[in-house]
Amino acid sequence: MTNLTDSRPNKIFMISKNILKTFILVLILLAVGRILIRDKEPQLKRAGQQIISNITQNYNIEPLEMEGGNPYIRALMRTISASEANSDRPYNIIYGGRHIDNLKQHPNKCIVIGNGPNRGRCSTAAGRYQFLNTTWAEKAELYHPRPSGFLRKNYSFEPIYQDEVLYSWLRDTNAWGGRDITKLLEQGQIDLVLELLSPTWTSLGYGIENNSITKSLPNIYKKMLEEELMNAGSSYYLY
Repeated sequence: MTNLTDSRPNKIFMISKNILKTFILVLILLAVGRILIRDKEPQLKRAGQQIISNITQNYNIEPLEMEGGNPYIRALMRTISASEANSDRPYNIIYGGRHIDNLKQHPNKCIVIGNGPNRGRCSTAAGRYQFLNTTWAEKAELYHPRPSGFLRKNYSFEPIYQDEVLYSWLRDTNAWGGRDITKLLEQGQIDLVLELLSPTWTSLGYGIENNSITKSLPNIYKKMLEEELMNAGSSYYLY
């Protein structure tokens, strides 16, 4: 007859021993995992940089038409257009993806919005920075360098003027509640700048119309800034 009371301590000992072995094995696996991750950090970093590079290549972030200017603002302008006008002809695109050739003035074509929170309404957004016709009229009056006409002003929508109007708008601290966007960018506060601009360009995040690359915009900006700083050299201190 088996003595059951004598076997219980042995069973408890064996269970405790197995638990201890499992615990030690887990600790060993965690330690090995940390070593492997540490050894792979350079490869992971390179992979991340490659992903960023692929993003900027896939989204056709064209150089600006205008020359000169602060490289931080130039990089921001290209970042805005990466989200707003992903096209190989960004200056000619209108809401919905069609392109137009006549840029003598804002096209002012009201295209019905098919989805999202504004579905059923229409949008006149056009150009590299998707200016609404009312926004263009207001900002061009303030910042357009070469309006034509005498009694009635006409503001050309040609690529260089799209750039120059936006550039001056972004540089105007009064337009952004006293915030100096240039200084914020030079301090590395791209997230704060995108939040500041998001009521105007809702695809920049913090708004209602995020798109597939909204989350990538800070990294896209960094890539654009690298290019713009390289092109500008030390001359950007003049602006």
